[in-house]
Amino acid sequence: MRGELTVYQNTNTMRKAVYPGTFDPVTYGHLDVIRRGSKIFDELIVAVGHNPLKAHIFSVEERLEMITTYTKNIPNVKVDSFEGMLIDYMEKEQTNVILRGIRTVSDFEYEFQRALTNRVLKNDIETVFVMTSEQYSFLNSSLIKEAASLGGSVSAFVPAEVEKRLKEKLLAKRGK
Repeated sequence: MRGELTVYQNTNTMRKAVYPGTFDPVTYGHLDVIRRGSKIFDELIVAVGHNPLKAHIFSVEERLEMITTYTKNIPNVKVDSFEGMLIDYMEKEQTNVILRGIRTVSDFEYEFQRALTNRVLKNDIETVFVMTSEQYSFLNSSLIKEAASLGGSVSAFVPAEVEKRLKEKLLAKRGK
């Protein structure tokens, strides 16, 4: 019939995606994207990247531990880390799908550029964008770190244990 789209599902293929990020710290916005992505894909790998150009509050191991704690009840989520190019990690994991959360129009512009760059680097890379839930649309790890460093409560943005650890790290950094 004209105008209708028929979608055929290939039941022999498992859809696996990688949700990359620094997750420093992991926020409720990240966890929202993870939960929602886990419903879209058969397997979702939350991949903690090491970006040598960024100063991190938490070590890769600490970020892996925190994400694992908050995703342990989602059976199709795997938490891992990588160094180097994301596309190399994806090749190792045998997937070509990247999951990204979008909060704002400026996020879309930035992520669109990244998606196109990844596709130029490896032409079969596909990026799937998930709109962040409204209540998390303004969350930003930098703002959370800034608020916590000034003594503000960030309990509305991160789980209680993450807030506690974040404040401990920031106090230690200030030498108190």
